Amino acid sequence: MPSFASLCSDFYVNQKISLRMDLPPHRETVPELFERVRRDHPLLERFRRYDGEVALESQEVEGRYEWVGMRQRALASGVVNPLNVEDAYRLHRLLLDLAPYYLSVAPLDVEYVELVYGFDLMARENRNEVVLRSLLGDSPLAALVEREGEPLLDVQPRVGFALNEACDLQAFVEVKTRTTASETATQVFQDDPISVFVTVRRNGPLQSVEDFTGTFGTLAGHLEQLAEQRVIPDVVVPLHQAIAIG
Repeated sequence: MPSFASLCSDFYVNQKISLRMDLPPHRETVPELFERVRRDHPLLERFRRYDGEVALESQEVEGRYEWVGMRQRALASGVVNPLNVEDAYRLHRLLLDLAPYYLSVAPLDVEYVELVYGFDLMARENRNEVVLRSLLGDSPLAALVEREGEPLLDVQPRVGFALNEACDLQAFVEVKTRTTASETATQVFQDDPISVFVTVRRNGPLQSVEDFTGTFGTLAGHLEQLAEQRVIPDVVVPLHQAIAIG
């Protein structure tokens, strides 16, 4: 995958392993896992607690950073602005390799595993208007709104579809605008992003421990293809061009 610096302000690759049962409550579980992750990713050096989550994070350097978060029923990770996609993949693959052994995650316990590409495009304007004119255009859905006297409050399309006949391999494309009603009323807009999320999800349960790593390859392959052939040319590029025109 190429660099996306010319198309968006931030690009990130996130992974989530969602579970049906709570992760082990033993206090030693978290530091043991995090210390093992640090051996391969030494920049992950900050241990932090949030509401319902413990995290291992790196410092931000030139917009790049990575993180691992453990919640009651999920193990998540992310890499923001990686130099290349493979840098992000290494962290996510490692967590899939370690989860069965450090967290006693059984294949039957997996609710789903998902891999996400995120694209942030900064825009100091009504981001709902940007999405409407660049993605919906003259469609019947866009025609529902009278453009004069009916300010747009919410235009955040989301599409989901199956990638196999069993419908347990799924893809979702979602656009988030983050424009508030207050911004719309005052016409004073913050410099916030329009976010485009491309998600490929494999629903569980998995069949074996070996499926953890195999699942990642399947998700990554579909995600790269969707992003390169559909989402970037048909969603990200039109949004980028609409923001540039203003």
